Amino acid sequence: MTFENVDLAEIWRGTLDTLTMLGFSTLFTVIIGLPLGILLFLTSRGQLLDNRWFYAISSFIVNVLRSVPFIILMILLIPVTKMLVGTSLGVKGSIPPLVIGAAPFFARLVETSLREVDKGVIEAAQSMGASNWQIIRSVLLPESRPGLIAGITITTVALVSYTAMSGVIGGGGLGDLAIRYGYQRFQTDVMIVTVFILLVLVQILQTLGDRLVIKFSRK
Repeated sequence: MTFENVDLAEIWRGTLDTLTMLGFSTLFTVIIGLPLGILLFLTSRGQLLDNRWFYAISSFIVNVLRSVPFIILMILLIPVTKMLVGTSLGVKGSIPPLVIGAAPFFARLVETSLREVDKGVIEAAQSMGASNWQIIRSVLLPESRPGLIAGITITTVALVSYTAMSGVIGGGGLGDLAIRYGYQRFQTDVMIVTVFILLVLVQILQTLGDRLVIKFSRK
């Protein structure tokens, strides 16, 4: 197979767009999802801020957002995206739905990681008079660090596939190239190159995440 249809400039531009979407969406996903996951954990039964009603409502909202397929979510959020960034197209228009789609997923991973923390460590901190904030900062987050890093890795890899899907409605990046050239114009060589780059990106992210988990795990 020849690669005569592959425009290296277009591929490079698409790769940069994908990396931009991935970087900003991961950043905002962590900024929103981390406190949301901590709140879900703290308000669950038997925890520091046990609140059955708040947990039930917030958990329901998180589950609803997680259950909607990402392509449908992007379409539903077009008015919201236009209101937030002024457009629903391109890199800028892809970031809000990426964050809204991934933040609830990451919040659940955060909640799961915090549940792995030994309850005895939390009780010991309470017995020494530590405040809730001190317990979060000095006990929960340090003890769950490997799980949180693994959660960020999983979420980032998921966001790679989300960025590719955003090309369906003109989101830009490698997904947009694969759809416009590889699918609509039957340029299989372009499709192969974009898929290869996405595979390499996922492998790099997963390897980096795994090494960080090992580094921060207790020996």
